[in-house]
Amino acid sequence: MTVKIPFSLKSVTLRPHNEVPSDLGTECKHSAGSISPRLGTSHSTPRKNPRLSPAHSRAAFGLPGNALATTAVLKKSEAKSEADGPWMAAYTQAECVIKNIIREIGQECAHYGESVSETLVAFMVKAVVLDPSNGFNMDRNLTRADVQKLVKLCVNRLLDKKNPSLDTIKMQVYFDMNYTNRGEFLDEHHRVLESRLGIVSREITDNRARTREELESLYRKIVSYILLRSGLGSPTDIKVVREATVPAILNEAIPATTQHIDAQLQTSQEEAYQYTAILEKLLENPLKMKELEDLKIKEALFNLRQYEIFLNIILSDIITCAQEVEMMIKQLGAQMEQLKMTVQAKTAVPTSQVYPIFIALSSLWTSFQDETVLLSVLSNLTTHLAPFLGYHEELFNTQIIQELLDEVEIKSDVHRIKESMGTKVNINDFKKLDWIFPETTANFDKLPIQYRGFCGYTFAVKDGLLVPGNPAIGILKYKERYYTFSSKEAAYTFAENPDKYIELIGEKAKKCAELIQLLELHQQFETMIPYTQVKIIDRHIKPITKCESSTQTDTHIMPPTIIKDYEWNEWELRRKAIKLVCSNVI
Repeated sequence: MTVKIPFSLKSVTLRPHNEVPSDLGTECKHSAGSISPRLGTSHSTPRKNPRLSPAHSRAAFGLPGNALATTAVLKKSEAKSEADGPWMAAYTQAECVIKNIIREIGQECAHYGESVSETLVAFMVKAVVLDPSNGFNMDRNLTRADVQKLVKLCVNRLLDKKNPSLDTIKMQVYFDMNYTNRGEFLDEHHRVLESRLGIVSREITDNRARTREELESLYRKIVSYILLRSGLGSPTDIKVVREATVPAILNEAIPATTQHIDAQLQTSQEEAYQYTAILEKLLENPLKMKELEDLKIKEALFNLRQYEIFLNIILSDIITCAQEVEMMIKQLGAQMEQLKMTVQAKTAVPTSQVYPIFIALSSLWTSFQDETVLLSVLSNLTTHLAPFLGYHEELFNTQIIQELLDEVEIKSDVHRIKESMGTKVNINDFKKLDWIFPETTANFDKLPIQYRGFCGYTFAVKDGLLVPGNPAIGILKYKERYYTFSSKEAAYTFAENPDKYIELIGEKAKKCAELIQLLELHQQFETMIPYTQVKIIDRHIKPITKCESSTQTDTHIMPPTIIKDYEWNEWELRRKAIKLVCSNVI
């Protein structure tokens, strides 16, 4: 007899751990690491959720640390018709099933010497379920045989150390666990500092020192507070106490970090260009493609492209950091000059004059320290992303690459875009579709292009080949989304039936789950949204169109009115005034 487990495969979804559906109320909240029930379909977008910074917590897909990233989803129609007791009982049972699956997979991997986080396991469970070749039915409950099959497939994939897809997924999970945007990071950093230094702060503010010894003790507490808040080191170290070179440190560290990331980017891009050229050549020879399938060149390309995307995100934050530091250095110089002018050689200065300057300097110094901490986190994040590329050095040595690159032209992304410059879509050929061009759109560079700017048509018809699209050809606006293409021909073919190619890309992503984040396919797979994408998934930036126009203002809008006795000469007016007065007197 087959025993069915009351848990549907649709119920595996990734979402913030402390998000509670409005239908359930507060009684269903669970602590980190638990599963929270969720009503309705499994395709609703998680709401905004506070997130800890990389320095103080690790959130993966909205969850801290190794917290469980799955949610039991029960159908709303069934839940509404049942009492709270039976519904919660069913939820608890489904919760236990999911926990057991995650735990069993983790234990199996540990048995083979591989330590995996529950977050990574949860992602892999969803990836295995999505892959149509595994034969899971999303609309029916799991049987014990299904669970055993699911566990086995997940373990096999998690133990496959020669698969770039696994490295890419690990990279994506790690990045989402450790990266947060600048604003959220600094807010959380300040909150944690205040909570840690609250006791020291109260000791200082509540102090009523009168004697010399008490004042010296208070002074030491103030110095300790400043050093602990700055994060420069131990307040007992005299070298730390004398440390006052934060701006200088930043001036040295930012260029060094930028150069390191630029070097990493250049290396990864060169490898990506080589893999792309090899895949283009193999597409012309299907038999050769089949022979080299075990090399997983396509998956290796996905790995490099994801690494490149993450490096660009980090580099953008560091550039912002550099701009902030440059601005603050100017402000620091101005404030110091103002302080010198205020104090000069005076023996006493009113507090109303100097305290505002001191406060401004303190705020600037805190900002310098914030940039130091942020730069350190971004630098460490860059360092820890590199190990996810280890597969390339192991499998693609120089000899293999040179053999595959024989008589192959390697083209960079810039080269490919230049090749298609000068060609443009003729909007008269499409009566029902909207096309956007740089010269007619003010916010052209800010439009959220689908597939990270890669050509969707090329990816769909050339077995997952990632080639950059050229926006100058024209951006297709279809169902409030924007698509670029590598050639005019690709644009025309895609525009004939966009839904067909969008669906093809979605099917390919089911077989390679790393593509969901790589190509930002979250609108098609909203149950696998990483936290870093939650806020932007519903962001629709509409193009601001512009066109050549001119206006002409009439010289005389109203009919002319001429007053013949009008006088403008001041002396003449005075003469008339005197004459008028004299005539009245007489």
